[in-house]
Amino acid sequence: MPGAHRPAGQGALQPHFAVSRGQPRNLPLQQRSRAASTPQSPHELPLLPAMAPRAQFSTEQVRGKARKDLLYLLEGVRGKKNLVFDRSLVGPIGTIVKVATLQEYGVDKFFILENNNVDASQRNVVFVARGECGRHAEAIAAQIKRIQRESQTTHDFHIFWVPRRTLVSDQLLEEAGVLGDVNISELPLLFFPLEDDVLSLELEDSFRDLYLSKDVTPNFLMAKALMEVQQNHGLFPRIIGKGDNAKRVADLLVRMRQERLAGEDGSDVKTALTPSTTNESVIIIDREVDFVTPLLTQLTYEGLIDEIFEIQNNQAKVDTTIVGAPAQSSVATSQSRKRTVQLDSSDKLYEQLRNANFAIVGGLLNKVARRLQKVQSDYESKHKTKTIAELKEFVSQLPGYQQEHQSARIHTGLAEEIIKHTRTDLFKGLLEVQQNLAAGADPSSQFDGIEELVARDAPLRETLRLLCIYSCISGGIKPKDFELFKRLILQAYGYQHLLTLNNLEKLQLFLSRSSPLAGMIPMTGNAGADGNKTNYTYLRKQLRLIVDEVQEDDPNDIAYVYSGYAPLSIRLVQCILQKQYLLSITKGNGATSAGGVAPGAGTQGWHGFDEAVKHVRGQTFYDLQKGEDKAVKARALLSGSGHRQTVFVVFVGGVTFTEIAALRFIAKKEEDQRNIVICATSIISGNRMMDAAIEKEAFARKETAMPNSP
Repeated sequence: MPGAHRPAGQGALQPHFAVSRGQPRNLPLQQRSRAASTPQSPHELPLLPAMAPRAQFSTEQVRGKARKDLLYLLEGVRGKKNLVFDRSLVGPIGTIVKVATLQEYGVDKFFILENNNVDASQRNVVFVARGECGRHAEAIAAQIKRIQRESQTTHDFHIFWVPRRTLVSDQLLEEAGVLGDVNISELPLLFFPLEDDVLSLELEDSFRDLYLSKDVTPNFLMAKALMEVQQNHGLFPRIIGKGDNAKRVADLLVRMRQERLAGEDGSDVKTALTPSTTNESVIIIDREVDFVTPLLTQLTYEGLIDEIFEIQNNQAKVDTTIVGAPAQSSVATSQSRKRTVQLDSSDKLYEQLRNANFAIVGGLLNKVARRLQKVQSDYESKHKTKTIAELKEFVSQLPGYQQEHQSARIHTGLAEEIIKHTRTDLFKGLLEVQQNLAAGADPSSQFDGIEELVARDAPLRETLRLLCIYSCISGGIKPKDFELFKRLILQAYGYQHLLTLNNLEKLQLFLSRSSPLAGMIPMTGNAGADGNKTNYTYLRKQLRLIVDEVQEDDPNDIAYVYSGYAPLSIRLVQCILQKQYLLSITKGNGATSAGGVAPGAGTQGWHGFDEAVKHVRGQTFYDLQKGEDKAVKARALLSGSGHRQTVFVVFVGGVTFTEIAALRFIAKKEEDQRNIVICATSIISGNRMMDAAIEKEAFARKETAMPNSP
């Protein structure tokens, strides 16, 4: 929320309780009788009549519904109220509603649940927290008991569980003895719209949950969010995807459809769930099919801001010495050295820069600076020579110029700081080793580079990223070298990282070839139907992951986002959406423009790339969803076929800003035929992947005060 606390340095969530694991989809049904008293939001979008043409999908619809749901529940709490958010929801809710709007709905003070400082100044206390995490229920119970103990007056407590109420949270509240003292509602916030073409569940621990804790809850929440799209816009005619978690999401979608067809809620939904005429398909990619892409250093402007400053919920906290103090603030105190910079399409300059390779950002900023300088000189000359009418027109445009000037100052400051960072020997050394490994250089030739970086005290996250890239691309590390690297890490960074290395092994990111998990890379020509490991050596040639003649200033291929490496995850999307282009560059016909694909290319699924896809980890699937023939024909007749269709590209386990930039590059080439909407469980980067594994505690003995000697 702008101006509110932003989630910072989050620790990993504790593994979810066993009750909420495995088949979480059953829980809300069991809650139905207990939640009967909870008012149902009148703003929930109804299933559209079967014969009405459906509107095109828009992320604004998602934002509007989420906003209405939250405000409706707040309106139901009469009078002034204090609002308590769990830290992980502060930023996401800030993307759908502003602080001022919440205050209009009676909110007096805002608190963060983890700070444990809720006061008793208002009779109504409203907690908004994620219902999937048992830790939140325990924290809420502790706060309620403290307020009841310390306050002289009675209080009404309300809990809005996001996105659903669970048996675990009820049980924990009951054990704490506060279940009877609270009014419980569900706040079904699933997708948070980060941009017009980006929807995220903003589950910051989804990577750790899925791949380390083996908790499938993010799969269920993603399926539930996609099911909501289907209810309002019709079934996805095609479900295409790659990876085990992607398959689980697809299976959940089918199951949810069957549950609705069974009419479990008594309404007639059979006619409403017919294939969409506005949505072409959904493409689901599991993050584990391509771990290498997020581990590489992102080289777009937005990607580098994320690498250096970390972007969360469209915001980055940057030192005021880099971007200057906010215009409205007084003298910056030592406490407010950081300034929150909004990074989204509301900033027109950022919209131009964000997807560009950083190599050309300096030139783009120069052009903007020269244009603004010209405006200023025009202004100085005009007020002497022009008529009053012309002056008036010019002055009316000044606010826009001032905003642009402020934006140019912020981005020049950010770009200068990034340049300083990228010119260090450390950054150059890391990038060189990464790019050599990605390009297929002999990994043993990179030993000296990696050893030197460790000796120069490179940040732990960066060093581990290099080792994970080496392991993933090579199908594991030779046992002798594996032991050498382990010893290097432990001696350089501390022996607590035995636990870190163990976590990385569980994630299958850092493995010895002698490990049973590493011996599963299919060799060329003998891959089964589903790969157990992603074979980068084979795919590098088959899908042309390395593009030598990439043009960063006028890109001709998605490889520009990593200066020559094309993300495998996005190449898989191109296998479906841009078959002709991909065939032309992989079969030796030379690089052509990435446009000009036959309409309906997505209808053929993986056709043409079946062999290559076998060498990618996880299950491959292509399912058609059909409705009753009469209903389908009638809808097609009503809607016509003159509009662009929407393709949903879904990343289970997280997506990087560079992958988003690459998909936007494809979307621009395809804009005559289709829109692309990107959905993800969260925004991820190599650093966030490492944070999921790194052990935060240390073996160092804590200093204790010595007793006074007599």
